[in-house]
Amino acid sequence: MAIHELFAYLHVKNAAAAIDFYTKAFGAKETLRLADASGRIGHAQLDFGGTTLMLSEEFPERGIAGPKPGAPASVTIHLHVDNADQTIDRALAAGATLETPPRDQFYGERSGCIRDPFGHRWNIGHHLQPVTPAEMQRRYLELRGAK
Repeated sequence: MAIHELFAYLHVKNAAAAIDFYTKAFGAKETLRLADASGRIGHAQLDFGGTTLMLSEEFPERGIAGPKPGAPASVTIHLHVDNADQTIDRALAAGATLETPPRDQFYGERSGCIRDPFGHRWNIGHHLQPVTPAEMQRRYLELRGAK
């Protein structure tokens, strides 16, 4: 078996508003939208600098729902950018909520977390320095209080 690609596929309460948010917050470009006669978006695709994000409306009748407001996140999307601070500020200006301010991380990245207006959690970061897996493990244990 060969795997060729992996796509994140988000479900949201208002897909048109989500497309607008992702365009404003992250500079994504809409490449495809399939809607029924009522305008309900059954499938859309956004280009995030060469990576495709898929999304659709909620379809409760088919067991498809977006995140519940205020519920813990079961998934975090990691968005790697040139400048995490600027991207987080842009997302906040577009309507996101700050969960964790950006800071330098033990794994060699500066990152922070936001929650988009549709309940999805995003970790937004940029590269600071290369860190070997062994050094990352050492730093992780140190961070967790282990010797």
